[in-house]
Amino acid sequence: MDTVALRVSLSLAIATVVVLLPLGIWAGHALAIRTFRGKAFVEALVAVPLILPPTVLGFYLLVTFSARSPLGAAFEAAVGQTLAFSFAGLLLASVIVNVPFVVQPIQRAFESVPPEVREAAACCGLTPLQRFTRIEIPLAWPGILTAAILAFAHTLGEFGVVLMVGGNIPGETRTLSIAIYDRMQAFDDRAAGIMAATLLVIAVATLSATTWLGPSAGRRRG
Repeated sequence: MDTVALRVSLSLAIATVVVLLPLGIWAGHALAIRTFRGKAFVEALVAVPLILPPTVLGFYLLVTFSARSPLGAAFEAAVGQTLAFSFAGLLLASVIVNVPFVVQPIQRAFESVPPEVREAAACCGLTPLQRFTRIEIPLAWPGILTAAILAFAHTLGEFGVVLMVGGNIPGETRTLSIAIYDRMQAFDDRAAGIMAATLLVIAVATLSATTWLGPSAGRRRG
């Protein structure tokens, strides 16, 4: 078992959820309650990482993060290292890849809140922020929890984008999925099997948590 790669994978998954979840709540809520020109295009753009091959998405992200791009050059000037093939670049790529896994479940959760509930809260004198924090967030909580768990599980198993953007730097960008690939290349089936089984157990546990915790949270808050 490559414990260092496991640590990198868990750190990346946790950081992705922490960074993306607040943005996903904001975007999902906006898409759920607002109607504006170009909304269908925005929703399609959110879903692009679901259908685009990881190598294609990884290629464009690698070009965007390279030192020759404005973003990559600005990051290197500020931090002193390249954005590509760094944990920071890997985290940014992971956030982009996981956008649909977070925004879409949250959007559907906010869409399930009946409009009359918002109207009743407004009639009671609650401000938009109070309606959001006291009424909408509790009702949409199962969807938010599902989004967090899906992003965590998907990040652990991501391979193509991780390899393209992060490379294979031990202790920094080498995740467990990359380590499995390396062991298979070295014909070390036993080590690859142990690491694959570890990811399988984590994936089953997180998806089970989605199906169990989501409805339970909804009942408790209901």
